[in-house]
Amino acid sequence: MPIVYICIGVALLLLLITVFRLNAFISLVIVALLVGILEGMHPIEALESVKNGIGSTLGDLALVLGFGTMLGKLMADSGGAQRIADTLIARFGQNKVQTALVVTAFIVGIAMFYETGFIVIIPLVFTVAIGANLPVLYIGMPVAAALITVHGFVPPHPGPTAIAVIFDANIGIMLLIGLIIAIPSIFIGGVLYTRMFKMENLQSDIPKKLFNSKRLADDEMPGFGISIFTALIPVILMFIYAFMEIFYPDSSLLKYVGFIGDPSIALLIAVILGVFTFGLNNGRSIEDVMNTIAESIASIAMILLIIGGGGAFKQILIDSEVDQYIAGFMEGSGFSPIILTWLIAAVLRVSLGSATVAGLTAAGIAAPLAGAGASPELMALAAGAGSITFSHVNDAGFWIYKEYFNLSIGKTIKTWSVSVTIISVVGLLCILLLDLFM
Repeated sequence: MPIVYICIGVALLLLLITVFRLNAFISLVIVALLVGILEGMHPIEALESVKNGIGSTLGDLALVLGFGTMLGKLMADSGGAQRIADTLIARFGQNKVQTALVVTAFIVGIAMFYETGFIVIIPLVFTVAIGANLPVLYIGMPVAAALITVHGFVPPHPGPTAIAVIFDANIGIMLLIGLIIAIPSIFIGGVLYTRMFKMENLQSDIPKKLFNSKRLADDEMPGFGISIFTALIPVILMFIYAFMEIFYPDSSLLKYVGFIGDPSIALLIAVILGVFTFGLNNGRSIEDVMNTIAESIASIAMILLIIGGGGAFKQILIDSEVDQYIAGFMEGSGFSPIILTWLIAAVLRVSLGSATVAGLTAAGIAAPLAGAGASPELMALAAGAGSITFSHVNDAGFWIYKEYFNLSIGKTIKTWSVSVTIISVVGLLCILLLDLFM
């Protein structure tokens, strides 16, 4: 019955948002409470679970979203994003800017969770799309695909790294295999799938409060070097921490590097630097720069609530022990270790929403199977692949994609949910193919 209640909840959520046009945050809270009660929770327990879900989700993301949005708006309003975009278009040509942004997203995503990477790179997506006169989703879909693929396959990203530890997998081998798997996954699920759409179907209205489309003259913008350096400061700091954590775990410097390499602090440092590089050094007053920052926060208030609502739905499913029910059911099947690991992670992902929770839970369940004929590295990658499959209304990443690209739920499912499912399946097929030779 738990699966039935989840299906009822998802159907009701779609009904409230798409038919009755109810606000997404209100709808998510109503559905989360209802599903919790149906799953056997006392109404007070369900309410506490909703509060904890909102708090834990926003506790992780509020600073990241806030500082990321500040940096993005500073970069956009100063012309820094336009400078980067114009330079990329000039060097790669209009036909290759999609590839340039996908490579950028892949590099950015290695050190960041999907949501963080998305917030950091979204100003570039908007600016390049406008500068190259291309539909936003033509650039945005493969960029998002690259970010989520790294989230599932490539250490030292925190998710795959944590899964590797559970399986006692060799992180170096897993990194090499993950890169091999990631390339065809991004190409098929991101680039090729995007090109299956007609250009007019990839059009999207950029939320005006999130992005300033005004073009500046060349002498009004900061230089390319300082613009790209400021934009990539969070990535550099997080990369340094990931490198130290993997190769120098006993270093006395790790706790200090861990502080500046935390996504929130790394983005705060970038914002402080951006106040100078995108503001004061660009001839703007401090009052003007602070107004830009204030406007950026006002623009994401509802987005924050909606993401928190998605976290509430996820927490209800975890607290009502739906994950344990699913895990117990799956363990009794007779699938191969790799397929079973992928399937557990995929079912948990669809049921719970969180890719990280799905991957780690599946790894914990399937870890004893790693010696049953499959390498621990491939098992870890199977858990990562399953954890990024069909993202929908109980996933915070779904709502970030939907709100920033200003899409309907239907179009979000068509462009995002299907894309990540293709990536997940392609990843599984590549893992099974490699298993023949390992």
